[in-house]
Amino acid sequence: MKKAVRIYLTGDFQVLFFNKFIQENAERNDIRGFCRALEDGRIELFIEGDQDKVEKMTEACKTGQKHTKIKNAEVKEEKFQGFREFKILHI
Repeated sequence: MKKAVRIYLTGDFQVLFFNKFIQENAERNDIRGFCRALEDGRIELFIEGDQDKVEKMTEACKTGQKHTKIKNAEVKEEKFQGFREFKILHI
């Protein structure tokens, strides 16, 4: 079953290293969608794929990497969009 979620993360992280962490997890879990840093300092992710892999990716986002401190993770169910790849967007 396919699933899509939008995640907003707040915390202490270096965007460049966090983006690499997210990209690697997306590739490992065959996740499609995007990640971008918002002007208010949050990270926004839209991820979709097989339900179990989306859930695994969501947990990785909530935990972060070794030197990341995620203070809040807001997860919202979304409509499956059919993205073809995962991209890091720069705004």
